[in-house]
Amino acid sequence: MKRYLVTGAAGGMGKAVCRALTDAGAEVWGLDLSAEEGDPRMIRADVTDPASLEAASMRVRAEAGTLDGIVHTAGIYNLASLVELPEEAFLRIFDINLFGIYRTNRIFLPLLGEGGRIVMVSSELAPLDPLPFTGIYAITKSAVEKYAASLRMELQLLGFSVSVIRPGAVDTGMLPASTAALERFSAETKLYPDSAGRFRHIVDSVESRAVPPGKVAEAALEALTAPRPKLVYNLNRNPLLRLLDALPQRLQLLVIRKILKG
Repeated sequence: MKRYLVTGAAGGMGKAVCRALTDAGAEVWGLDLSAEEGDPRMIRADVTDPASLEAASMRVRAEAGTLDGIVHTAGIYNLASLVELPEEAFLRIFDINLFGIYRTNRIFLPLLGEGGRIVMVSSELAPLDPLPFTGIYAITKSAVEKYAASLRMELQLLGFSVSVIRPGAVDTGMLPASTAALERFSAETKLYPDSAGRFRHIVDSVESRAVPPGKVAEAALEALTAPRPKLVYNLNRNPLLRLLDALPQRLQLLVIRKILKG
C-alpha cells in the first residue's frame, strides 16, 4: 500500500488530493494548521514552525514507517502593491509559500522510500511577467519553481523525482480570499485607488474560468503514480494572460497602463 503526506490538507486543493489518493487505495497523512480533531491521519502542524513539523514527522514515522510521496498544497494568496505592503506581510507569504515547502522537505525527506516523489503546487503566474498587485504572490511562486528545479537536479541522484503542478484559477477558498484581499487593497491603497478598482475586471476575468480542485488532485495522482511523471503539469491556463505574456515587455507595460489608468 502506498503512503503519502499532503500539506494544506484542510484546504480545498488539499482535501481533494487526500480524497483522490485515498480513493486510489493509498494511506494519507495530512498536515494543516486548521486540522480538526477526529481524523486519525490529520495532523495539526504549522509549516512555518520547524518544531511543529519535527513532531509531525515523528508521528508519521511511527505510524507509516516510510512515505512514497509528499504533495505540497499549503499556501496563501495576497493582492497588494509592493511599495505599500508591510514587511511583516511580505515575509509571511514567503514563510508559508516557499520556506514552508523547504522546511517540510528537509524534515520529511528521511521518510521517503525508494523511488519517492515530491509534488509542489505552483501557479500559472509563476512563469509569466506578473500583473500589477499580484507581484508578491507571483514572486513566491516563481521562487517555488526555481526551488523545485534545483531540488529536482539534486534528488535525481538519490532516485527521487520532483514535479510541479501549475494551475490557473481553482475553485477553492482562495477565490473569496483573493476578492477580500482586492477589496482591502482598494480601500487601503494611497497610491493606486483608481487602478485598484479597474484591476478588479482583470481578476474577475481570470477567476471566472475556475476549475474544481479535483482537477488539481487528478494531476497530483498522475505525478505520484505515472511510470514517467511530467516535470510540470499545466492546468487551466488563462489564454488572455498567455497572450499578454507573449507581447514584448514594453508593449505589456503599455497595455496595462492603458487598462489601469484609463
